[in-house]
Amino acid sequence: MAKAKTPGGPRPTMGAKLQGAATGQTVTVDDSAPKKRTSPGQFISQVRAEGRKIVWPSRKETWITSVMVFIMVVLAALFFWIVDTALGFAFRAIISFGS
Repeated sequence: MAKAKTPGGPRPTMGAKLQGAATGQTVTVDDSAPKKRTSPGQFISQVRAEGRKIVWPSRKETWITSVMVFIMVVLAALFFWIVDTALGFAFRAIISFGS
């Protein structure tokens, strides 16, 4: 089985060194970049800004979606009831042959 190749060769992992086979070069990846911390005030303002981007469904959209879900539940219940009844009938018919 052939091994999958990534474009550009293998990728280095964080903090790892990759040695070039043909060129003999070494590539170092620096993962010691300082992580920026967010103050509680900035965090709350960012959460509020993201909250303003939410598009809530209207009352009509909610009602239509709820009705559609109810219809699908009824259809699924009917389907499984029919399948269960048919399998029960077939099971009883098979069992009655043995008696």
